[in-house]
Amino acid sequence: MTVGPAIAGVLSAQQVDATGAAIAAMQEDSGALPWFPGGQTDPWDHVESAMALSVTGRVAEAEAAYDWSRRHQRADGSWPIRTLVGQVKDANVDSNFCAYIAVGVWHHFLVTGDSAFLNRMWPTVWSAIDLVMRFRRPDGAFRWGGDHHTGAMFDQAQITGNASIFQAIDCAIRLADEMGQPEDEWIRAHGALGDALRERPEIFEPPSDHSMDWYYPILGGAVRGRAGQEHIAERWDEFVVEGMGIRCVDHRPWVTGAETCELALAVDALGDTDDAIRLVESIQHLRDPDGSYWTGLVFEDGKRWPVEKSCWTSATVVLAADAISRATAGNGIFRDVRQTLALGR
Repeated sequence: MTVGPAIAGVLSAQQVDATGAAIAAMQEDSGALPWFPGGQTDPWDHVESAMALSVTGRVAEAEAAYDWSRRHQRADGSWPIRTLVGQVKDANVDSNFCAYIAVGVWHHFLVTGDSAFLNRMWPTVWSAIDLVMRFRRPDGAFRWGGDHHTGAMFDQAQITGNASIFQAIDCAIRLADEMGQPEDEWIRAHGALGDALRERPEIFEPPSDHSMDWYYPILGGAVRGRAGQEHIAERWDEFVVEGMGIRCVDHRPWVTGAETCELALAVDALGDTDDAIRLVESIQHLRDPDGSYWTGLVFEDGKRWPVEKSCWTSATVVLAADAISRATAGNGIFRDVRQTLALGR
């Protein structure tokens, strides 16, 4: 019998499986994985939630989610930023949202080894990454998005989005190699983006007061080793509330489960697994008896906010448990991102 992800003293395999079941229970008949039942679906969080389904052995549900992505991809390779129960509410394009399909597809292939799934999804990934490449600036950074109707691009390059794109391109390169269709343009773009994130951070929008801009260069894989550890240490005390989780915004008394578990994934990738375990343990106060997780807590007054159990928060808990326990073949999806590629330098 295969034992699923677990963290001794924090989460049992049965508890992680219950979280997977809670995610599956939120899935719409179409295959979409919304933020919460009746809530919006965006193409990035949808994929992250599908990844958690793969980890917990819910292969059919995960593939239904990826089929939703395949069916709803537009002719230009993009997805709308926001859909609500099948109705498009924001038709514009977010380059990072579109790139993330590569991470999910590579992850599902690692977990299942299913070549038929890979063959079915490869055209979707190729079209998405081809679209994302159009958002690349001459300095190696990627514009964050654009107007779907006019084709105009918004020139700003955001740290979090670009760090996530770095991981997505790496996964796309691996998929292309698996398909026997290497893409030199992707390799060059990956190398240039990594150089920019490590050596020229000033070309991006200034880091905001959100924790994601702090840890995402590590989570996405561009910054690792001693540099990554020093980067995390610089703002640890600003964001980490011991025993509670991490602040979503540095000056607000609000901890969030997803950001905390993403930071756990980042520090695990740096080799600091004990810190990762403590971080996941710190947000168990957000766990609901049904296995799902509330989005966050305002710790000054003890109130959950927003008052929702978000699909993607539950997903990050599952992914962090898998990374820490090394349970599935996809457990290294964040840890194994390559920093540099020969043709990209």
